[in-house]
Amino acid sequence: MSTTGRPPAVMSNPRADRVKDVAKLAGRPARLKRRQFLAEGPQAVREALLAHRNAVGERRPPVVSEVFATEACLARYPELDDLAADADLRLANDDVIAAMSDTVSPQGILAVCHYVDRPLEEVLAARPKLLAVMVRVQDPGNAGTVLRAADSAGADAVVLIGGSVDIYNPKAVRSTVGSLFHLPVVTGVDFDSFVDRLREQHVAVLAADGYGDIDLDRLQDESALRRGGGAPTGSGRSSGPALEGETAWLFGNEAQGLSDGELAAADYRVAVPLYGQAESLNVGTAATVCLYASARAQRSA
Repeated sequence: MSTTGRPPAVMSNPRADRVKDVAKLAGRPARLKRRQFLAEGPQAVREALLAHRNAVGERRPPVVSEVFATEACLARYPELDDLAADADLRLANDDVIAAMSDTVSPQGILAVCHYVDRPLEEVLAARPKLLAVMVRVQDPGNAGTVLRAADSAGADAVVLIGGSVDIYNPKAVRSTVGSLFHLPVVTGVDFDSFVDRLREQHVAVLAADGYGDIDLDRLQDESALRRGGGAPTGSGRSSGPALEGETAWLFGNEAQGLSDGELAAADYRVAVPLYGQAESLNVGTAATVCLYASARAQRSA
């Protein structure tokens, strides 16, 4: 079936020890012990393999340990077979893939990946212009959505403060739709020391807060005026941050938002205006709006 010369043997026993070993990665204890996680489905595996190929080419630590796929999946997505040339690809039947998978309806392929998070020092040394910071975000789907939004907006990195959800949770990984392999991710960061480091680097810390005293629309209008050579109306100067500057956005817990202490640590509290009757935006939607506002301002500056 393959042009890569792999043996045609197909894993067929869903109760085999190796199958159980892979399935354990759905649980956090096994992930922490082995520093590995599962990427499931053609899109996530494709992005993992592309990241793996780049890492191998640049002599960096590998991203993918093993890939398990059905013959039907590889026939439908032959490029995945080619991309897996630098990885250990094993054929498996549907029952084996189902036993390994965390999903109700497996898509015929999954990869065992090594943790991809980066040290905070490495991220800060690159002088990031735009950071997405999750502060005690608990829902895996929301965390994945924030990370995907950060990737789409061209953010330099995503930072998860200690107490946030495990970004390697299978649901979180699926929610990123491969974005986990596109930009640096830092996990388990201490909030207070992190904010201190941002201030040392003159990065504005903006708290996304529904009750914030600064309107995001106003900041975008002021940024547009500066691009056109004008000045903010009223006092003639802005009392808020310049979206085109180096920025770290704080996104808080789904139920509680950011704590009083976390809000006080921010330089500014910024609200996304609500024009309809909705009480609030969920954290993934708010993050998307805020990150794109900064991205547009920075790219137009």
